[in-house]
Amino acid sequence: QVQLVESGGGLVQPGGSLRLSCAAPGFTFEDYAIGWFRQAPGKERERVTCITPFDDSTFYEGSVKGRFTISSDSSKNTVYLRMNRLRPEDPAVYYCAAGVPPGVCVDTMFGAYAMNYWGKGTLVTVSS
Repeated sequence: QVQLVESGGGLVQPGGSLRLSCAAPGFTFEDYAIGWFRQAPGKERERVTCITPFDDSTFYEGSVKGRFTISSDSSKNTVYLRMNRLRPEDPAVYYCAAGVPPGVCVDTMFGAYAMNYWGKGTLVTVSS
């Protein structure tokens, strides 16, 4: 069974940075697309970014493009989300998810419906 474990959430000031990790022990990273989603209180879950570890192709939602960076380390079966210049609208529970096939990591296909496995999330709070 695929397990995804997020970590790295916490409290940060506006303009600050955090790095989230998504560890997936025991499964073949390169067979999946790995995405990050977020859900703020009272709002629907929204997509954030996605990576295909096989070729490091990425997709970013417009609201985070230029501020967030997704990367993968296949040797550690871990995907990272570096979040810079955090804004008041970024706080949420951040979830990582794995989708098959890897080709879902494009604008027209990337969404919660395309993901097969989910982690339990990590909370990001932005406050001064």
